[in-house]
Amino acid sequence: MAARGRSGERIEPSFGGDENDDDDFRVEASDRVTASRKAPRGKSSGSGKKGNGKKKAAGKRGSARRGSGGGGFIGLVRTLFYWCIVLGIWGAMGVGGLVLYYGARMPSAGSWSIPERPPNVKILAVSGDVIANRGTTGGEALSLENMSPYIPQAVIAIEDRRFYSHFGIDPLGLARAMVTNLTTGRMVQGGSTLTQQLAKNLFLSPERTLERKVQEVLLAFWLEQKYSKDQILAMYLNRVFFGSNAYGVEAASRRYFNKSARDVNLGEAALLAGLLKAPSRLSPARDPQAAEERAQVVLGAMRDEGYVTDSEIKTAMSQTPTKAKSYWSGAEHYVADMVMDQLPGMIGEVKEDLVIDTTIDLNLEKKAEEVIAATLDTDGKKLDASQAALVSIDGTGAIRALVGGKDYAESQFDRASKAKRQPGSAFKPFVYAAALEIGRTPMSIRNDGPVRIGNWTPENYDQKYRGEVTIADALANSLNTIAAQLVMEVGPQNVVKVAHRLGIDSEMQANASIALGTSEVSLVELTSAYAPFMNGGFKATPHVIRRISKADGTVLYENTYDNPPRVLDPAIVSEMNQMMVRVLTKGTGKKAQLKGWEAAGKTGTTQSFRDALFVGYTSNLTTGVWFGNDDGKSMKKVTGGGLPAKAWHDFMMAAHEGLSPSPLFGTTGVQPVFDEGVNTPAGDLLSGDPEAFPEAPVSANGAVAVGQRPVDQGGEWGGQSADQGNGGLVPPADVGQTTGATRRTTLFDILTGG
Repeated sequence: MAARGRSGERIEPSFGGDENDDDDFRVEASDRVTASRKAPRGKSSGSGKKGNGKKKAAGKRGSARRGSGGGGFIGLVRTLFYWCIVLGIWGAMGVGGLVLYYGARMPSAGSWSIPERPPNVKILAVSGDVIANRGTTGGEALSLENMSPYIPQAVIAIEDRRFYSHFGIDPLGLARAMVTNLTTGRMVQGGSTLTQQLAKNLFLSPERTLERKVQEVLLAFWLEQKYSKDQILAMYLNRVFFGSNAYGVEAASRRYFNKSARDVNLGEAALLAGLLKAPSRLSPARDPQAAEERAQVVLGAMRDEGYVTDSEIKTAMSQTPTKAKSYWSGAEHYVADMVMDQLPGMIGEVKEDLVIDTTIDLNLEKKAEEVIAATLDTDGKKLDASQAALVSIDGTGAIRALVGGKDYAESQFDRASKAKRQPGSAFKPFVYAAALEIGRTPMSIRNDGPVRIGNWTPENYDQKYRGEVTIADALANSLNTIAAQLVMEVGPQNVVKVAHRLGIDSEMQANASIALGTSEVSLVELTSAYAPFMNGGFKATPHVIRRISKADGTVLYENTYDNPPRVLDPAIVSEMNQMMVRVLTKGTGKKAQLKGWEAAGKTGTTQSFRDALFVGYTSNLTTGVWFGNDDGKSMKKVTGGGLPAKAWHDFMMAAHEGLSPSPLFGTTGVQPVFDEGVNTPAGDLLSGDPEAFPEAPVSANGAVAVGQRPVDQGGEWGGQSADQGNGGLVPPADVGQTTGATRRTTLFDILTGG
């Protein structure tokens, strides 16, 4: 029977041998209840049995706990597996919901289309060679077949090695990137495929949001379904950013290597592919060393993918590292900028790819660039001349070569077409042409002596007077006094008319000092205004664009400068040529003489040696050269007969190499024949605005008076002032006579014809 304890609890008997689990658990429960109580007296044997039973029960409990522990681990695994499935389902539903939500915010897939690539303007030389590409992209689009095979290989190897096997996204690549980024603790790799990158570049903003990423994936799937792998890769390579404002492989190749993507070698292709990681930071124009190091990483990836061998990599690494300038380099880019400035005025807004045929001869362009750079490198620093410009045109006005400065990479300002400066004595041919038109001849005699025009007294460069001279000799030696007298005879307004008629477009002041070229003009218009002397008297409108066409060959514009108007009588041209030949043979332009070629021209130097020019021509080309400084700083006595004449000579000798010499127009002795109305009486030409053309002061005996030097030298035009000095006028003297006064320097002392 069951015994009862002191408190009346019922205690189950304990038996030896096998016991069932229920009894065990009952005893255990009773034990827990009575554990704190003492056993009844006189029950020692029973207590022993009971203790023995407890030991067995404890053994059972340990066994039960071990079993329970094993079942708990399996249960935990089962629980985790269960919840993973549940969470996976919910996660998939959530992702699906996000995809549906963000996908619904996109336009209908039926309306998706590849946006047009920004229009490119391909600018060609007369030979058909590419001068430059302009536009947002900076280069034309090339097919995979037309670009170097190393380029797509390099890009695939470093950016998306499973490009031809994935379906728009690369799970393996994404997983690898996630692991790498987690282990390094920072963004080291990206998991986007080339297709995803193209989708982002074509359709999406660069912001990093979940919505953009979802849309990127959807667009990548669409691209893969719509286009072939080769088409996707070609679109990517023609649009991706390579730094330094270069979009697409063609623009990048020309930007960094000055060559087409068709001709890129292995090392250059590796450098281009390496830029995609960080185009601006790795640009060789910014950090050549970083660009080369990244290129070596790309070469290693190409070897791993089996595109190249170790020997090919060794050859590529032995090549001279790329040293790109910080900007587009080459004087031809001055031409490209000129073309882009003129283009809107001819066809309006550029909305599609265009091909521009220009008048530029690339061989002449390179020679001009080399001559300007060499002259400045040799003599520029010691003579304080930091910049120069050159323009060369043919008899029709077609610009054959143009250099707007020493180095386009350093300064993109075009000093040949955009800068306006005083031409100095290089303007005098228009004064002499105007004088010939009113009946003067090269053999007309004038007196080289002190002359006064209103408040201005011009002087010769060497401060000497030669007495009676022919105007041919006066032009050859660039005598300022004779030029001033001719302006008085012709009238400054008529000199301006002749200059405009021959090709000067800039506004000019019709005053007496125009004789010395005080009105500012550009080098392009000054040079083109000399061309009528070379071509027999026809206007040569300067132009650089011959034809504008669409990519399919449709012509949108073609110039009409092949039938120019006559602006000078042939007899005048003949006489001018005979006089300007003497500038090179006996005058201020001796350094410009060309061996075997008859050439003519005129030197020009402005106040304080700020500008020095030489404009000259053969029967083949008319070329103008300018030297100076952008800030107007004076050079060290550089005249038009110095650096400009030397550079002109070097360029023209190179330009005429291999050509047969021919004489200038009219130098064989054409007799002057004037059309009715051209030889206008001088009296009429001297009339006009007295403010614009002040009368020379007259002495008591009717002779033109000569003024005394003022105390403070100068005046607006560097001449003398009758209102300053000791009492104004000195005793009267005729033009051509000297006063015996001591000569003193004025600001116009350095205004020369040479």
